Parts: sequence; C-alpha cells; structure tokens
Amino acid sequence: MIKVKVPATSANMGPGFDSIGMAVKLYNEFAFDEANDGLNFNGIPKEFCNEDNIIYKAMKYCFDKAGYRFKGLTISVLNQHIPISRGLGSSSSCIIGGLVGANEIIKGKFSKDELLEMAVEIEGHPDNVAPALFGGIVVAIDEDNKTLYNKIEIKDKVKFVTIIPDFRLSTEEARKVLPKQISRADGIYNIGRAALMFSCFFTDRYDLIRSACNDALHQNYRKQLIPHFDEVYNKCYELGALGCYLSGAGPTIMAIIDNGADGFSNSIKQYLKNQNIKWEVFELQADNKGAVVIKGDC
Repeated sequence: MIKVKVPATSANMGPGFDSIGMAVKLYNEFAFDEANDGLNFNGIPKEFCNEDNIIYKAMKYCFDKAGYRFKGLTISVLNQHIPISRGLGSSSSCIIGGLVGANEIIKGKFSKDELLEMAVEIEGHPDNVAPALFGGIVVAIDEDNKTLYNKIEIKDKVKFVTIIPDFRLSTEEARKVLPKQISRADGIYNIGRAALMFSCFFTDRYDLIRSACNDALHQNYRKQLIPHFDEVYNKCYELGALGCYLSGAGPTIMAIIDNGADGFSNSIKQYLKNQNIKWEVFELQADNKGAVVIKGDC
C-alpha cells in the first residue's frame, strides 16, 4: 500500500491571480493499492465512487502517460482535513495525491516537474497544484505550453490564519462574476503587487505585505458572493494582521500574522462568535515540503 499526504494550498495570495500559491499545514491523506480487478473506494462518499472520481482520473492520467495497464485499484481517503470548495485547494490535493500515488506504483517513472505538467493539464492552471506538490510559495506560469515555476520557502517568522465560512463556493461560480476584460491600470496595479508579494517573503519585508495583498482583478468581485466579507476582512487588520486576502476563489479569508501574535486567533474567534457568524478558524504554519509519500503507519 502506498500512502500520500498532500497539504492545503492558498492560491492567488491577493494579486497573484492564477499564478501564485502557497502551502499550509492542513492535510489530506490518501492510500493506494493495486487490486485484482475493479475500482474500489474507501472513505469517500458513495456519489464519488466511480470513474469520474478526480483522484482516479488523475491516477489513470498518469498511468496512461506511462503506458501502464492495471487490473484494478483501491483508493482510500484516510484523513480529509482540507474543506471542500472553500478556497484551500481540496481538488488540487486530490489531483496531486492521485498523481503521486500512481507514480509510486509505477516506481517513480516521472519527475516532479513532469507530474506538475500533468496536474496543470488536468486542473487548467498551476496556482494550487504547484504548491501542493512542492510546498512553500510557488509562482508558476504557462510559457509555450510548458509550466515554468519558481519556489521559495516560507520562514517561520509568520503564520497563517484561515477563516473558513460555513458554506461552499465553487470555482466555476466564483469565475462567473469576474469581468471578461480588465483595464490597463488594473493590470499594472496587480503586476506590481504580485511582484512585491513574492519579494516580501524572499527578503522578510513583512511590513509591506499589507500593500502586497491588495488586488484589482478578482477580490472585489468575488466578495459580493460572501456575506460578512468586508466586516471580517477589516476586523483582521484591526486586530493586527500583517496582510489579508481572499484565498483562492473563496470563500475562505486568509490572514497573515506575525509568528508571535498569539492572541489573534482567539480574538477573531470571539469576534465571529459575538457577531453570530458561524465560521471556523485555524491557525496554521507554512508547509515547505509539499506532497510526501508516507513511510510506515500514518
């Protein structure tokens, strides 16, 4: 049996639309085994126990690339801590888990770079799958039908607080509210801030993260789909967050705080409780490893 652990991811990171993402220590864990015949699932809702399952499709994609033929598979979800359709890369964790698991079955035929290419072909863009695979903060782009990326590790001077609403928001729905064209001014606005975001983590200029988090391409449109967004977002800054942004397509709000800011999470939890906003709050460290094959027991 092969076991794979994949971290949650937070895409866009403010201005880095479809290009910047990071990994945090919240995980889904999977197990894979070849079977004599058929397709078997464990720990997965019945409606997803079929050939349309995203984990299976990723595995088959990898097997097909390798020309590998299998009689059957057993796919198990051992732990599912990444919430579904909340902007924390749940589907990307399934894709990466399936690809890494399949690659282990075929004795590591493909490199991580090749697995990334497959993941992007399946997902359509790299901002979640890249950090899920590599960890850290990853900037990734498509150039001549090839994914180019650069990763930096996140230092332990900051941590991340996920503020997770009690409803799902599909990426498809969140994309429908975006404009089909943007102005030159908005493009320039985001280019500068996306570059600043990456440089802040590279040079430890966390005092600049608030400005780096600002976005003109998606957040102002998508927040209309999220009740209480503005009040919670503003409260994060009031409580001392270094930066704050809509994670992925939403609805999760991600706050970046100083590693010594021990009271932030309790304060935002109390605020939500006082406002009768039933959202979950998790304080997380960065994950710099990405997807890993687990040796021994989970």
